[in-house]
Amino acid sequence: MEHNPWKTKKSELVYESPWIKVVKHDVLNPADNPATYSVVNFKNLAIGILALDNEHNTWLVGQWRYPVNEYSWEIPEGGGQLNVDPLDSAKRELKEETGIIAQNFKEIMRLHLSNSATDELAIVYLATGLTFEEAEPEESEILQIKKIHLNEAYNWVMEGKITDAITVAAILKTKILIEQGKI
Repeated sequence: MEHNPWKTKKSELVYESPWIKVVKHDVLNPADNPATYSVVNFKNLAIGILALDNEHNTWLVGQWRYPVNEYSWEIPEGGGQLNVDPLDSAKRELKEETGIIAQNFKEIMRLHLSNSATDELAIVYLATGLTFEEAEPEESEILQIKKIHLNEAYNWVMEGKITDAITVAAILKTKILIEQGKI
């Protein structure tokens, strides 16, 4: 059953900012009953980069995340404009947040981050062949950068110390790819 059982009767823009828009849809649900479905549409891609050196160290970025009111350890992440090659956005974010420049980038996954309420798509890259310069964070970012072995980052995921969805997925997938000898 891979067809769309929802029927949209009417859609209304509720809110819009430079980053998102919220649309309220009057629908008929799969049981053909009237319902309301509100969706957050993102105006950018979510881009994540797991930088990995030859010893399997990676770099996490720590920062306060306003929406969840918590400090968060994450791989370098940011927004990529829809009309820009996601790889270019990944290179920019990695340099901006950590000062790392990578010779090699490989897309390792695409994720829908909360597909029950948003259309946000994340693209995650593995970056290797690393060189280091100064980080250039945005004015809204107060970042702490931590070099950590991938096995320790994996332990942080398993202990619940890392909860960011993109970071959890990237660390787990990279660990599996290493164990399978694909990295």
